[in-house]
Order: sequence, then C-alpha cells, then structure tokens
Amino acid sequence: MNIILLGPPGAGKGTQAGRLVEKRDMIQLSTGDMLRAAKTSGTEMGKKVAEVMDRGELVTDEIVIGLIREQLEGDKKGGFIFDGFPRTLAQADALAELLEECGEKLDAVIEMQVNDEVLVERIINRAKEAVAAGGTARADDNEESLKVRLMAYYKQTSPLIGYYHAKGNLTSIDGLASMDEVEASVAKVLG
Repeated sequence: MNIILLGPPGAGKGTQAGRLVEKRDMIQLSTGDMLRAAKTSGTEMGKKVAEVMDRGELVTDEIVIGLIREQLEGDKKGGFIFDGFPRTLAQADALAELLEECGEKLDAVIEMQVNDEVLVERIINRAKEAVAAGGTARADDNEESLKVRLMAYYKQTSPLIGYYHAKGNLTSIDGLASMDEVEASVAKVLG
C-alpha cells in the first residue's frame, strides 16, 4: 500500500507516519531524511545531492525523484508513506509517472484537516513541553515561523488537495482529534 499524508506543518503527519511504520511495517519516505542520507552515501546520486547542498542550493525535483526511485526498487515491506513529497503539482505529476514506471500505484491520499489558530497553539505548546521536559524546542516551533511555513503550504501544497480529489484518491480526516483518534481514522481509510 502506498499513501501520501497531506496537511500543513504541525498537523501530525510525522506522528501518524511513525505509527504506520510501527504497526503496518510501511516505509516512511521523508525527503529530508533521504537527502541527508544520500549526501553521505557515496553513491552517484549521493554525490549529486552533496554538490547541490554544499552550494546551498535547493535539490531539484529530478534528484528527489531519483532518490524515491531508488527506494521503490528496494524492499517494499508494507508499502510507502510519502512524507514531505509531493509539495507541488509538478512533483505530484512526476510521482505519478514514477509509480507507473515502477509498477506501483497510489492507494490513498489522506488530508489531515486542521484549524490554523488551533495549529499555532499546538506548535507553541509543543515547544513549551519540549523545554519543560529538559529538551530544546525546534527552531521553527514559534508563531512567526509557523505562519511563514503555513503560507508556503497554502501557496504550493494545498492545490494538491483538489488534484488528488479529482483523481479520486483523497480522503479528509480531522487532524485535530487526539493522536489515537487520528490513527483510527487513518486505519479506517486504509482498511
């Protein structure tokens, strides 16, 4: 089973992806993690990634698709969770082409719907809890950074909601429910 979790920053996509990895033996494909791993891998693709990142540039969609292709050609376990990709309509088209080339399909796109004001409160509380527990808050866990990240999400990524709805893949769930309730909603979508 191959799925995409969609939703703004802080909606809980990473938390739910982690639960799917644990309970369904799925593979979480986080583009950020893949880029960091590729940079130090020494592979041909890794060398390309390192060159681009060392110049401080953004890695192209072509390179990201190449990294995803490598993952799709490996052990598939319980399927893939696309985390942080696609972010744009062009990336969604590229992913669809890649899945078709690899004989795979997209089984579900789950939109985690949230209220922006509640989301801001959630992120601020997450930062406070991290500090209270003796840790440090993420650098972008503050209201100003979240508003910038939300604007980028609405400009670039939210058009994917209509895109996947038109393809018949989209199911929306309440992303503000408790973690267990969200997990149950995801499980219901996946069957």
